[in-house]
Amino acid sequence: MYIQRLIFEQIKKRILQSPKVVIIYGARQVGKTTLVNKLVNDISLKTLRIDAEDSRYTEVLSSKNIDHLKSLLAGYQLVVIDEAQQIPEIGTTLKLIHDHIPDVKVIATGSSSFDLSNKVVEPLTGRHWSYTLYPISYGELALDHNAFELDQKLENNLVYGSYPEIISIASLEEKKEYLNHLASAYLFKDILQLVQVRNSLKLQQLLKMLAYQIGSQVSLNEIGAKLDMNRDTVIRYVDLLEKSFVIFRLGGLSRNLRNEVTKMDKIYFYDLGIRNSVIDMLKPFGDRNDIGQLWENFLIIERMKHNAYSNIQTSNYFWRLSTGAEIDFVEEKEGKYDGYEFKWADKQAKPPASWLAGYPGASYATINRSNYLPFITNP
Repeated sequence: MYIQRLIFEQIKKRILQSPKVVIIYGARQVGKTTLVNKLVNDISLKTLRIDAEDSRYTEVLSSKNIDHLKSLLAGYQLVVIDEAQQIPEIGTTLKLIHDHIPDVKVIATGSSSFDLSNKVVEPLTGRHWSYTLYPISYGELALDHNAFELDQKLENNLVYGSYPEIISIASLEEKKEYLNHLASAYLFKDILQLVQVRNSLKLQQLLKMLAYQIGSQVSLNEIGAKLDMNRDTVIRYVDLLEKSFVIFRLGGLSRNLRNEVTKMDKIYFYDLGIRNSVIDMLKPFGDRNDIGQLWENFLIIERMKHNAYSNIQTSNYFWRLSTGAEIDFVEEKEGKYDGYEFKWADKQAKPPASWLAGYPGASYATINRSNYLPFITNP
């Protein structure tokens, strides 16, 4: 079953109209290959597909030899390099292709932003477009489903997440099997292959601790003490997990009030199925005690997908005072602040007086079961 991706037309337009390299980031199994296959079929250019994990191509692509690159790409109009982070100094190679073989368009995909972006950004300054492909968004599901159908999928999404294959699997047991395999086989693959992580067990234990704390401020010192790791190592592992599209951090907003809390971040998961699999919590929705956490994580990541695919640039935060007043999610855009409180029940919350006083002109809204769809699907 093919699911339309909101980012498809944007990338297709870039390839057809711009000579710049197109880079597509995203976790493994998130649908990058399917997206690229669709692009290749629609664009109808003579295409060379290169798997960067295939040693036959590594030597040429890392040679920095223009003649070798021209020989490899001769006769092609488009080259697709999958898992490009595997190639040493890939940014320099892409720069050489862009500058010296302008008739060949380039798409590079990578499942780990920390490695690919570090090798690409500087050499390709002004020469590339970059996109992130997320697990299936509700905005993408909305292309083929009405509001009633989307709402019927909600509980399943909160438990099993939204990886493309998960959506097409009917059996709950098969969903569990897929997620457990995905978590064990792919989750740490890039981190363990591409950087030196001394203790993979500690990394997994760290991730479990983070999974239990979604929606709460996380003390890295406390985690380090419990895992017998120093704070710098914990910070490094959290950074690696974030850059490999497993988790993301939300910092505290601090602009106007002295007692705004900002020392500790909140940490969320890009996909709730992965989160639930990591802590072996794939039990039915009605038997869970973490619904509030799942709801908050779901709304934040779906809103982020919505904004990214709509080219809406925002800075995202939570807001909390030492007095206890707080707001789950704040978007800052062009100097304006929009605060959102998330409620699973069909309830409304009043804005904290200190929020309105500290940020005159800021908005505030409660997102609940009755109004969540426009928040995450409207263009």
